[in-house]
Amino acid sequence: MKPVTRWISLSLLLVAALSAYAYGSATSASAFIILGMLLEGTFWIGLLGKKRH
Repeated sequence: MKPVTRWISLSLLLVAALSAYAYGSATSASAFIILGMLLEGTFWIGLLGKKRH
């Protein structure tokens, strides 16, 4: 994956995680908080994961 594409997808994952956290917090919907955790975990795996060349 090209570096630009990787950073864009990671940025979108982070925005989606923050949005899910915010909506889950505002409505007390635990499903969205769990979704935010999963999206954040995917973000960190993508950020710290093994780089392929």
